Amino acid sequence: MTDGPIKTTRDGHILEVTLDRPKANAIDLATSRIMGEVFADFRDDPDLRVVIVTGAGEKFFCPGWDLKAAAEGDAVDGDYGKGGFGGLQELPRMNKPVIMAINGICCGGGLELALSGDILLAAEHATFALPEIRSGTVADAASCKLPKRIPYHIAMEMLLTGRWIDAEEAARWGLINRVVPADQLMSEARKMAALIASGPPLVYAALKEVVREAEDMKFQDAMNRITKSQFAAVETLYTSEDQREGARAFAEKRDPVWKGR
Repeated sequence: MTDGPIKTTRDGHILEVTLDRPKANAIDLATSRIMGEVFADFRDDPDLRVVIVTGAGEKFFCPGWDLKAAAEGDAVDGDYGKGGFGGLQELPRMNKPVIMAINGICCGGGLELALSGDILLAAEHATFALPEIRSGTVADAASCKLPKRIPYHIAMEMLLTGRWIDAEEAARWGLINRVVPADQLMSEARKMAALIASGPPLVYAALKEVVREAEDMKFQDAMNRITKSQFAAVETLYTSEDQREGARAFAEKRDPVWKGR
């Protein structure tokens, strides 16, 4: 896809998605619906194993909701499309790894989008905030997710004050995986994507399903569901050709060849 606010590039098993809406990569309803279609197609394509999400330009990853579009009639409770705002945070069965390459300002709904990723890499000039408090709104997804990702008191400070933090502080609190020089951000993201793409996709799917579903479950309940094959992706893994290939490769002291089936 080359036209419109979402640019995609495919390289083998890796998909790159770039949010490109000058001047700031803000997301309106139409863009959110396009993103939902893009991420759903990625999820359902058996040949794609990992996605990198970034923003165009050097200043903004994403500032979130397009307030200008809202002023012109986009309803805050409008149709965001598949996956909710930004196409990812409510997309069901997203069992493939998502890498966020955060190349600048990441705030509001943009930070909520980033929190939908599994691995977050940030350029050294990236900054983060939840400024919704200043416009009289609630950072709803961040209110649910952030206190589970970083220390509660730091999350609440960000939510209650809208305070900005830089990339180094974000890394210190565990909000992102690591800080990368801006000119190396995409190469590092691609290196990580290549590593993941070389691994067992059915294992990744099982891991993501278990982590997601177990978040609100008691430990023993989650373990019981695993051992009783009550997670669909886990059941698929343990009856797969890849599972048998992994065992054979170990026994034969060679690298496994993953087929995703």
